[in-house]
Amino acid sequence: MRGYRQKKNARTSLKRRVRKGDSMVDYDQLPAELRSWLMHAALPWSPRSVLKSWQKSLQANNGNAEAAKQNLTHIERKILKRDKFHIPIEDP
Repeated sequence: MRGYRQKKNARTSLKRRVRKGDSMVDYDQLPAELRSWLMHAALPWSPRSVLKSWQKSLQANNGNAEAAKQNLTHIERKILKRDKFHIPIEDP
């Protein structure tokens, strides 16, 4: 972005994406368990992409919400590892 200065603590090599629509309305429509997980997420997930991953995770785990949350955390860690400014974190 032209004229945009990135703050030091927001430095990343991951792509930024601009979304159309009202993200807050979309966020408010997410399931409560998913919104709870998002409060602690390390990445700024878009409501549409996190809902898509949530639905796939729930389906893969026979509707088990806790297993779906663990899967989302695993997905997020894989994405963070692709960042060239990544600080290694240990998987639990």
